[in-house]
Amino acid sequence: MRQITIIGTGLMGGSLALGLKKRGFGGRVVGCDRAGVLAEAQDRGAIDAGFEDARRACEGSDVVVLATPVGGIIDLIERLGPVLATDTLLTDVGSTKAEILARARQVFGDQAAQRFLAGHPMAGKEVGGMAHADPDLFAGAVWLITPVPGQDNELCGEGPATKIRELAGWISRLGARIISMDAARHDRLCAWISHLPQMLSTALAATLEAEVGDDLELHAIGGRALREMTRLAQSPYAMWRDIALTNTANLQEALLQLEQRLAHLRENLRTRELESEFERAARFKQF
Repeated sequence: MRQITIIGTGLMGGSLALGLKKRGFGGRVVGCDRAGVLAEAQDRGAIDAGFEDARRACEGSDVVVLATPVGGIIDLIERLGPVLATDTLLTDVGSTKAEILARARQVFGDQAAQRFLAGHPMAGKEVGGMAHADPDLFAGAVWLITPVPGQDNELCGEGPATKIRELAGWISRLGARIISMDAARHDRLCAWISHLPQMLSTALAATLEAEVGDDLELHAIGGRALREMTRLAQSPYAMWRDIALTNTANLQEALLQLEQRLAHLRENLRTRELESEFERAARFKQF
């Protein structure tokens, strides 16, 4: 890759740019965002050039990464797909995949396998923006790929060298581990392991704000558990709005089952079933 364009130089896009620079990417990194964000990205050495116009930012790039909220990714595929050079690989870092992949197939047709790679790094923070970008954000993380037919072999390093294989190599250099799965399975799993924890944290923090938000004494005695449980509640709505809109059915199912579990706890606070729930919960460990 001689040039890569990253559209959206916030937390994810900025971290990707910084990570590439730190790990020796010798090509040109071009950013696309608002003027103030681009100035910050250039000040931090994340990008070599920046443009507010997406089409101009993509000129001459071998790979274009869409690092905006999901709704923006879908819109950009529609806008950029028909005007990108046919040998430019378009990829994304969106948190849901089915609707993104459907739009890419619609735009690229039978060329989708050569022109679009759907990705989702399982990394992030509860705060966004270039100010929080980290060149090591993806180190030790999983980078999920939801391939279309024909891409699996390239991701495994089989066949002739391609932009997909080269991009996969850089993902590995960032310290991430690539896992490939079907888009429908991706969206269902992420509803449980990523989207549900966010909604739980948001609901808990909103409940506490309504109940004790103005009680400074109670704020003062809140410990580590409370901080950890409500940390995700600081996440930006703009990103999670699009996730909720594009993964509604899976998230509704997860929330319903959580509601039922909470109701079961409420109804069994004075029975031995509460002990059973604690034992069941203790068997779940995050690897």
